[in-house]
Amino acid sequence: MSFHYQDRRLYVEDVPLASIADTHGTPCYVYSRAIIESNFKAYRAAFGRRRHRVCYAVKANGNLAILDVLARLGTAFDIVSAGELERVGAAGGNQQTVTFAGVGKTRAELEQALEAGIACFNVESIEELELLAQVAASRGLIAPVAIRVNPDVDADTHPYIATGLNENKFGIPMADAMDVYRRVASFSSLRVAGVACHIGSQLTALEPIVDAAKRVMKLVDSLAGENIEVDHIDIGGGLGIAYSDESPPAIEAYVRGICQTIDARYEIVIEPGRSIVGAAGALLSRVQYIKQTPRKTFAICDAAMTELIRPALYQAHHNVLPVNVGGEEQVVDIVGPVCESGDFLARDRSLAASSGDLIALMDCGAYGFVMASNYNARPRPAEVLIDGGEVHLARERETSAQLYAGEYRLGQAVRT
Repeated sequence: MSFHYQDRRLYVEDVPLASIADTHGTPCYVYSRAIIESNFKAYRAAFGRRRHRVCYAVKANGNLAILDVLARLGTAFDIVSAGELERVGAAGGNQQTVTFAGVGKTRAELEQALEAGIACFNVESIEELELLAQVAASRGLIAPVAIRVNPDVDADTHPYIATGLNENKFGIPMADAMDVYRRVASFSSLRVAGVACHIGSQLTALEPIVDAAKRVMKLVDSLAGENIEVDHIDIGGGLGIAYSDESPPAIEAYVRGICQTIDARYEIVIEPGRSIVGAAGALLSRVQYIKQTPRKTFAICDAAMTELIRPALYQAHHNVLPVNVGGEEQVVDIVGPVCESGDFLARDRSLAASSGDLIALMDCGAYGFVMASNYNARPRPAEVLIDGGEVHLARERETSAQLYAGEYRLGQAVRT
């Protein structure tokens, strides 16, 4: 394991977390290269010789160092914005491997992605399809397209991260898919490349994923009956990790279930994010105060919902570990200094912690820093990537001055 105790001190690979706090301060995100590489290689090995494409979901964690690690391993990329497309390029990734998803692509984003020559646009509405056809025609280009269909499958996950039901904003209803593909075929500036679906995030059961794949295969067979051929089937991502007592399928079982369902004629595209980087990250924080009230004991830390919003937003669970073992445990709520009652990181946890102690919130590699904010004028934390015994600074800590560098007092802005 890359996170482990040695002599009662918490390490990541060969580096004690306390030394990271000494050098880079807290709060600080810490990532293990070994875990990231191991998880990606597990996907690649599970597919064996089956034709496939692993598109890392940049939205899970878009730090350039992490994208660099994955690009060196040969991953493709899944994006949901032009900003993520630029990050892929800045990290040395191949933009021509990119799949572009998302319900609200702007004209400027479509133009930028077309010029980059991305692999596929996952289209989510008729209006987007028509705009893409127009933009591609104006540039004399042909856009590769997969329609993201909504299979109306209950992913049995938190409602905020479920995407495969008819009540969600994502995708095109399965009942309308045939007509939409006929529409694609009618545009000379579009090319049918595949079919896509994605039913949600933090999936902990294989059955909904396989169910969705079966429904997509029925659509593909119907398309073939009208001589509308696809090259790939994009089954999305969303495989969960164990934050507490969840038991998600192993990567090998997940891939096997998909391969057994999708006909071997088609390339399989998947878009994992959390299952590659989630367990690779921890948020390092220092306890500022222990506060006793008549009903609660609070460990007030220098990390907050501004650094990790998942507990407040999703009621997400993250294990909390002491960086140095020792002391008497007590039940505490771990909270931050932000002026919101919803600013909590963990509730009712048994923890030995005193003022000045370091703690680590585990499994924060996905949807941690990428959802961080500057609420209460709080600079975002540093990020470091650990490679064996080496500590690489992956992002400098923001300064307060950087937060208002683009702002102007009344009348100070240069007129244009």
